[in-house]
Amino acid sequence: MQLVKEKDIEYRFGDSGPKYLRKGPRLSAGVVVLQPGQDFKNHFHNIMEESFLILEGKVDISIDDTVYTCEPGDLITAEPGETHHLMNNYDEPMKAVFMLAPFQLQDKVEVE
Repeated sequence: MQLVKEKDIEYRFGDSGPKYLRKGPRLSAGVVVLQPGQDFKNHFHNIMEESFLILEGKVDISIDDTVYTCEPGDLITAEPGETHHLMNNYDEPMKAVFMLAPFQLQDKVEVE
């Protein structure tokens, strides 16, 4: 059993970015916040799929160059090998849960 309290972990960039609540051994999961105008760089994973459950705000997620606008309650998944880029093009913060599985320590490839 493992219990992690989100309030005890800080976002990578103060008030935004990811915060990991769990890293392995089978799943990585956390919360990501993007402030208006922020994005999370285009990348892909060779082995892991990455899913986002939108909790607050709206976000544009590009998967293999197709843009999907996601709102609270939407769950979107990028399969292994699919590039994905999150962009908050809206006037309010976006908050989502992210999940990566099966866990691999070094599986992120950034794309220009």
